[in-house]
This record gives sequence, C-alpha cells and structure tokens, in this order.
Amino acid sequence: MSLTSDALKAIHDRAGTAPVRLGLILGSGLGHLAQAVDGVAIPYADLPGFPHAAVSGHNPHLHIGTLEGVRVAVFGAREHYYEKGNPAAMRRALDVLKRLGATDLILTNAAGSMRPDVPPGDLMLLSDHINYSGLNPLIGEPTDARFVPMTDAHNPDLRAALRASAQAVGIDIKDGVYAWYSGPSFETPAEIRMLKMLGADAVGMSTVPEIILARFFGLRCAAISTITNMAAGMSDEKISHEHTKAMAPLGAAKLERILRHFLATLR
Repeated sequence: MSLTSDALKAIHDRAGTAPVRLGLILGSGLGHLAQAVDGVAIPYADLPGFPHAAVSGHNPHLHIGTLEGVRVAVFGAREHYYEKGNPAAMRRALDVLKRLGATDLILTNAAGSMRPDVPPGDLMLLSDHINYSGLNPLIGEPTDARFVPMTDAHNPDLRAALRASAQAVGIDIKDGVYAWYSGPSFETPAEIRMLKMLGADAVGMSTVPEIILARFFGLRCAAISTITNMAAGMSDEKISHEHTKAMAPLGAAKLERILRHFLATLR
C-alpha cells in the first residue's frame, strides 16, 4: 500500500470509518481546542508520511472526533516550509483529510498586522493571499491537475458563514489579504513597506501552501489570522517567536468562540 493508504488505515483503525465533515488546522495559541474534540488523538509519528511539525507551541497530533456536534479532523500542528524547505510538507495530510470525507478546511495562523486598525489580539478573516515566497507545493506534480485556479481559493460562502458567526458572538473581525513569507527570519521594515504597497494587510509563515494543496484536492477553504504583533517597523515592540506564543492566546480565545459557533451551525 501507499503511505497515504497506510495513514488512512491507521486512522480508521483508531477512530472508526465514519466520514469527517470538516478539517481544521490550528495555529499558535489554539492547541487547547484540539483537546476539546471528543474522540481520539493520534500522534503524527504514528501516521506514515505525516509531517515532522516540530515548532514549539504546536501539538503534532491528529484529533478525530466530534466538536460542537460535528465530526472533525483537527490538525494540532503543521510543518512549515522553513523547517525543512518543503512547501508540500502538508500534502499527504491533506490528501488523507480528503479521503476521510471532508469537504471543507478551515485554517488558522498567527500573523503580523500591517494595519493600525487591526492590532495585536484582533482577528483577520482572509479575503485573499499573496504568495510572496514564490514557492509552490504543486511543483513536480506530473498531471494537468497542477494548474489549480485560485480566484476563489478563500471560499466566499465559508467566509460569509465565519463572518456571521463572529457577529453572532459579538466579535469584530476585519477582512484582509495575507502575504506568505517563507521565514524563519522575520521580515525587514523595507519588506513590510513593499508588501503594503502590493496590497497585503497581514504577513505570516504558513497557510498559503496548505490552501494551494487543499484546492488541488478539491477542498473548500477559509482562513483566519490571529494577530500577534504589528509587522516590522510599524511599532516599537520587539518581534520574536516567544512574543508570538505569548500574544497568540489573546486572539485565540476570540477565534475559538467563532469556530465553535460556526461548527454548531453545520449540525
């Protein structure tokens, strides 16, 4: 069997074969949401071909079960490009998600804001993205399926549903464009000024390759950024990974309320 089939069998053996409705990739500060899933937690290490995902503050387990009455697959961690230089690191995981029956994928991340009206602790619902890195996880795909249209990569219906959930729980959420920067070093003030001119509102080191892969597999996508800092040159705060981990829970508490309401509407 292939590594994908082996991983799928391992999941079915532990979590059963009932189809999953939706996938959720958790960013910094949201690890506790995975613990709320009523089901099983499978270490990535037990799933053939699953990513390494060794960034501190992330939880490399796949949680399969119910959350707010919806059967979900929650990825407690992602492998970032900057870990091994592989933009397709999440390909097998998302292939497995599709084979589990999911139709939708909600992605979350920690990001730096380029907008004074979206400060740390706020949330940004992504309306689009800029692949500033220039990397693409579909390079090397031999079939014509690699030519994936990205016009509505951030699905309008899912975005509308998430915005409605934010309004329902009384949380302000702004729309914005996310720029993917490869990392692991943070951006310079000059790079931030350039990205602002290109139309970006937030910057981070993940999410875009996963959206490309998810669209390749036919999954509908939406993404929300937890703003953990102002981007380089926009404030006097010291940007660091420790700062990101410290600030992420502020927005994550709001994001959890939105996600729980959103899931409840799917029942």
